[in-house]
Parts: sequence; C-alpha cells; structure tokens
Amino acid sequence: MKRITTRNFRILCDFMDIYQFMLEIYEKDWRNGVPAPFFEYALSSDWMDKSYTHRNRIWEDNGKIVAFCFTENPVNCIYFSIRPGYEELAEEMVDYAEKYMPRLDGKMEFTIFEGQEAVKKAAMKQGYEQTGNWNEMVYDFDKPLQYDLPKGFRFTDIGKLNVEKVDECCWKGFNHEETEGPWDGNAESSYHLVMAPHETSKYAVAVENEKGEYVCYAGMWWTPENKLAYMEPLCTAPEYRRKGLAAAALSELYRRMKPLGATHMTGGDNPFYKAIGYQPCIGWTIWTKK
Repeated sequence: MKRITTRNFRILCDFMDIYQFMLEIYEKDWRNGVPAPFFEYALSSDWMDKSYTHRNRIWEDNGKIVAFCFTENPVNCIYFSIRPGYEELAEEMVDYAEKYMPRLDGKMEFTIFEGQEAVKKAAMKQGYEQTGNWNEMVYDFDKPLQYDLPKGFRFTDIGKLNVEKVDECCWKGFNHEETEGPWDGNAESSYHLVMAPHETSKYAVAVENEKGEYVCYAGMWWTPENKLAYMEPLCTAPEYRRKGLAAAALSELYRRMKPLGATHMTGGDNPFYKAIGYQPCIGWTIWTKK
C-alpha cells in the first residue's frame, strides 16, 4: 500500500539520495526525467542560481523517493522526475510548481520530455500549452566513432587536464570573450566543479595546439550504473572551429569510454551531431501559459 509524503529539498543532505533516485529511474530517452549527471552538473556549476533549491520538492512512498520537482537554469524552468508506477502524482506536482516554484518577470515554463504523458496532461489542466520542442541526439556505441585529429594538434593525456586551461578554453569556446572580454584568469568555479562527488573529468578530452593551448574541450560525466557517457560540455575556440576538432574529441571519448562499458553518449540538437553519426533520441517539449 502506498503511503505518500512530501517535503522540500535540502541541498546539504538530500542530493545524494536524489542522485540515486535518478540513477534508478533512468531511461535512455529520459521518459522518466533527467539523468543523474544533469542535476549534479547544474548544482556544481556557477551558471546556476542555487538560491531557489529549497523550493524543489520531493515525494516519498514509505521513505523511498518516487518523484522530484526541481528548478535548473534559468530558475523559472521547471523539471519533473517520476518513478514508473507513480504517474498519478503528476497533477499534484504540477499544482505545486504552479503555486511555489520561482518565476522570472511573472513567467514560468515547464520542461517535459516525450513519454511524460501524465505530466503533459496535468500541465494542460493548469492552462499550459506546448510552445516549443527539439530532439537531443545520442550516439550509440554499437558502431565506432572514428574521426582523426588534424595535424598540428594533440589530445591531453588521460587524467592530466589543466583546470586553468580548461576554464580559459570554455570561456572562449562559449563566446564569452566576444561579449565580456578576455578571460580574467580566475578558475575557482572550475576547481569547484571538479570537486563534485561524481565528477569524472579524468576521462574528459582536451585538444592542444602546437603552443600547448587548449582549443577544444569535451567534458565527461561517466555514469556506470546506466552505462551512460554523459558528455558535457563541448566547445571549441572560435578561430579553431570547422577543423574537425570536436568530432575528433568525441571520437577519443568513444575510445576511452567504450572499454569501461558505456553503451551510449549524449550530445545536443546541433546539426553537427547528426553529421557525425548521432541519432535523435530525447524529445524535449516546453510548456508555458499565455
């Protein structure tokens, strides 16, 4: 017999239990909610506003976590994770989100994955409608990923990344230099990130030029329980784009992760991924109120 209780998320003591919950409900197409590294990466990064995490809500059945409603980035973007067999909680979760989760300029949006039909129905009942969608691609390791690194570049040795160089590469690779100026040399946010409890940056790939500068970076959050190679982030410095560096970096990740038991690797919705062999897999839908 189900005995459902609910309470708010406590970041200092609940994270590890939520991580385990997400491992247990994981499906390749995210039909039950996001994978565990998605939430940990956000909580460990400086780009996420964590001042609203106390509003996240946990549902338990006799002490076992069965559902979780939470915010990510931006804070008015709300996600729902539900253990199979507890879909009846969707309406209560959406009602909670509508009443208590944060808004920006009075607005809120729900991220609902294809397969979360109960959440969609609950959102529609609250007056939400689908206003956007895209499909994130995944690479299946049943076929090799083989793109060679161009001459004049090399991969860093496994487990020997320089955190400052990674931070500078990501600053340039995500175009911050164009809008905010040169990297200021402060890598504290990256040092904080690599202290996340399940981080596996030792498997990440950085591409160096002949000067030893990092010009492309592909991060890795290895999740052996789900045989998931969660790749995040991926970036290339502007002047080094369209040289095949990113495809080569992902090929190197394939070579590092497949022997460990990985069966698939995440990507994104950019056409680049499809061009190198990724396939559509994770259907994202965005729901808002008029």
